[in-house]
Amino acid sequence: MQHSAKHAKHEHVHADGHECPGSCGRISRRRFLQSVGVGVSGLGVVANDASAAAASAAESVTARGGTGHAITLKVNGTAHKVTVPANAILLDTLREQLHLTGTKKGCDHGQCGACTLLVNGVSVNACLSLAVMHDGDEITTIEGLARDGALHPVQEAFWSHDAYQCGYCTAGQMMTAVGILQDRRIPADDAAVREAMSGNICRCGAYKNIVAAIQDARGKMKGAA
Repeated sequence: MQHSAKHAKHEHVHADGHECPGSCGRISRRRFLQSVGVGVSGLGVVANDASAAAASAAESVTARGGTGHAITLKVNGTAHKVTVPANAILLDTLREQLHLTGTKKGCDHGQCGACTLLVNGVSVNACLSLAVMHDGDEITTIEGLARDGALHPVQEAFWSHDAYQCGYCTAGQMMTAVGILQDRRIPADDAAVREAMSGNICRCGAYKNIVAAIQDARGKMKGAA
């Protein structure tokens, strides 16, 4: 009986000879939470160190020019030397590096036409085109249409015919219109213009005025020629 009772107490003898009830050998709730807290803090320090090391390595690679391609973009008559990643989109490069924000980012999938500009005289969706593909090309954005303080005939016509409402798509509409008027393969009738402009969406529905503006600009450009 005494033997059984002694074991029921679960006495524990420490290395220094001190005896205590068996419960002192167990991990208390408080000690457990403290140990977990220390472990989590340690993981946080390791994670922060790893993030800092990765950021430092990325900065070093960028500084050496290991992640970019040096190209020259001729935009609105001015040559710009830029370094871009291989997957850099022309639209983002123009807006973020050259700060030409007139070209708008709409759907980013080539479906709305808000990002349209001219490359070597041909209208292009800038959101679908890689910047590295246009090294040395002649690029015209909405900022480059006006010359010597005078609006382009298309800009004047859009103003005169109220061919816009919210204005978000207007830059792309104008650039596509200029491309159409420069392309002699496209017939001059309204139906042909609507078909050629079909890649540019106007959510405000100003299509009738847009066509009228384009035809007006056509007449002014012929007269100027």
